Amino acid sequence: MSTVDKPPRMLVLWVPDWPAVAACLAEGTPLHLPAAVFHANRVVACTAIARAAGIRRGMRRRDAQSRCPELQVFGPDEDRDARLFEPVAAAVEELVVGVEVVRPGLVAVPADGASGYFGGELRLAELLAEHVSHQVECQIGIADGLFAATLAAHRSRIVDRDTAAEFLAPLPVGELDQPDSDRAELVDLLRRLGLRTLGAFAKLAERDVAARFGRAGLVAHRLARGLDERPPHRRRPPPELTVTKTFDPPLDRVDAAAFMARTLAERFHGGLARHGLACTRLGIYATTEHGEELSRVWRCAEPLTPQGIADRVRWQFEGWLRAAPDERPTAGVERLRLAPEETVDGHSLQLGLWQDGIHGLADERAEKAGRALVRVQGLLGPDSVFTAVLDGGRGPAERVRLVPWGDPRTPHSPPDVPWPGRLPAPSPATVYEKPLPARVLDASGAEVHVTRRRELSAAPHRVSVGDGPPREVLDWAGPWLVDAHWWTPGGDGVRTRVQAVLAGEPETAVLLTRVGGTSPQWTVEGVYD
Repeated sequence: MSTVDKPPRMLVLWVPDWPAVAACLAEGTPLHLPAAVFHANRVVACTAIARAAGIRRGMRRRDAQSRCPELQVFGPDEDRDARLFEPVAAAVEELVVGVEVVRPGLVAVPADGASGYFGGELRLAELLAEHVSHQVECQIGIADGLFAATLAAHRSRIVDRDTAAEFLAPLPVGELDQPDSDRAELVDLLRRLGLRTLGAFAKLAERDVAARFGRAGLVAHRLARGLDERPPHRRRPPPELTVTKTFDPPLDRVDAAAFMARTLAERFHGGLARHGLACTRLGIYATTEHGEELSRVWRCAEPLTPQGIADRVRWQFEGWLRAAPDERPTAGVERLRLAPEETVDGHSLQLGLWQDGIHGLADERAEKAGRALVRVQGLLGPDSVFTAVLDGGRGPAERVRLVPWGDPRTPHSPPDVPWPGRLPAPSPATVYEKPLPARVLDASGAEVHVTRRRELSAAPHRVSVGDGPPREVLDWAGPWLVDAHWWTPGGDGVRTRVQAVLAGEPETAVLLTRVGGTSPQWTVEGVYD
């Protein structure tokens, strides 16, 4: 491993089963009772007492309660988890500086400077565990890089320098699927390929991993090798990307802070995007009306979306404003500053239309778009807004069906089953509602037709579209033939499709279709970009 690519030494403090612990603390339930947090009737977190009774993550609620009838049942609540974790993060900050909240239940600290001050890594871990124990029970791990340090914390270990890869090698590949990641499908695929340990995955060539698994696989491969998610060549953001907001009157309610967070997050994210950047460490700094300084840094495994930024601002205000009376600020927040403590190039966060796949942005954008479309329907009528649904079929036009907004978007026929005669990808970029008439001629000037053996009578040589002049065929592919309703009176008979590249300025790729029946003819069904 090169010195440049070497990850920093990190200390991670982990509170096991934090969502379940936070739920118990919020409801006043003693921690010695079995408890679990359920989402969609499945266990997402449970206490150690519940695990001793046979409760496991992913177990159905009915099965869990049959094994442990006295099980305390709670629902998921990210705001609750973040709010109650703030005192734990503050307790860590009383001893060391540079605390970063990775997620509620997990904080990270650069280990080198702190361990030197306290007389070594072991002594630092002991002091920190003792200091936080009055809040919650925790485990501490130290290793090179955040991922290895997190897994070391799960095992209460201090991994020697430059041995992170050796520490990770025997661990199961399922460790890649951490709560702040979305690698369940990748982990399942690796297992089915026989790669059951991190070491086996790490032995693959980086080039092969990138070609087979894409960017998500490449990030996971770096983690399995004991490196950070991204190479450490990160850009320091220019100071003007910091967003500051002053409030009059000061913010002293969480609901007002949540409302403000959305607007501020959009501004912050938009400023980064205009510079081609995305944020991976978010600094939240606040000043109260009485001059108190509040701060917290959130570290993120993936570049933050506007919704992710807004969530962390809201969670942080939950922790500040709803803390214990002796720990909360004495006045409302008068000034708030969001700072990109660390950024990566914006290509790390490529979003599609209304899509993200990263932590909830898709839901928010889909909701906004839905409201706008309903508004248009209210002005112009219910049949004024359509969205496309991919159906089964053989030709490009029959595979796309327009559905009025609000109607069920269920396919009439399955698009993924085999369709004999289906045109191969890619589909034409433009498909005409009414195909254009065309003539397809061979080298002798005769029209190309389909023989009884269902073959072209000759290779296409020239094509004229509508009243245009004949254009030479530079290349062609096909034919693809489909029997289209030959059993019905007036049916199309054999439908033949041919792809052709026509000479000219510019060259044009077209989809030619010959429809059988009583008067067969050629048409241009679509045009490729």
